[in-house]
Amino acid sequence: MPPQPRRGRPRDAQLEQRIVAAVLALLGEKGYDGISIEEVARRSGASKASLYRRWSSKRDMVLAALRAGPAQDGAGEAVDTGSLREDLLELCRRLDRTMRRTDARTAMLLLEAGLEDPELCAAIETAVGPTGARLPRAMLEAAEARGELPPGADPFVFEEVVGSALLLRRTNGLAADASYLEALVDAIVLPGLRASAALGRPLPAGIFSGAPTPAPLPAAPPHQHPSEETP
Repeated sequence: MPPQPRRGRPRDAQLEQRIVAAVLALLGEKGYDGISIEEVARRSGASKASLYRRWSSKRDMVLAALRAGPAQDGAGEAVDTGSLREDLLELCRRLDRTMRRTDARTAMLLLEAGLEDPELCAAIETAVGPTGARLPRAMLEAAEARGELPPGADPFVFEEVVGSALLLRRTNGLAADASYLEALVDAIVLPGLRASAALGRPLPAGIFSGAPTPAPLPAAPPHQHPSEETP
């Protein structure tokens, strides 16, 4: 009988749950920059070697924790209902679920991490999404092909308004029920998308686009010569 191939050590489900919990707790306490392999190992009771066997980098570990935690409901499934309005509502529902599966501080820190690291923001969207934070270009193109939008609609209004509104509601303990999401889509998002096509010019990147334009740093005050200083 030919020798049987050796099987690797089976994954410890409880250990992985502890690792996910440790990563998400650190996100909430210290933000993305405050996470380290060493601290996750200490909190979860895992060795650093076992973490590196699972993930080659901190980013991969955080993405895995997000997939297993806040973004697991509906993650990775493309949104294509055949109707732009229903697609937008599903994106809103998905983003609201993602935000409410974690505490408000963690949601805010994830936004900050995405603003500071656009590649991380894109990686989160690719790994666990569409999360609902962005409006996929394919969705706009499909709506244009169905005649629901004029050519040239820009995702700015969705990516600037929806995530910001839902994050503020999450942070302040306000509901975002079906009637609220319908009002958001019908009164703001759909009219804004149609209006964006009529403008005929590129719009800024929305705050949840992954590449918003940072504000310029304030200019340093001019250096005074010692003789010009006020006594």
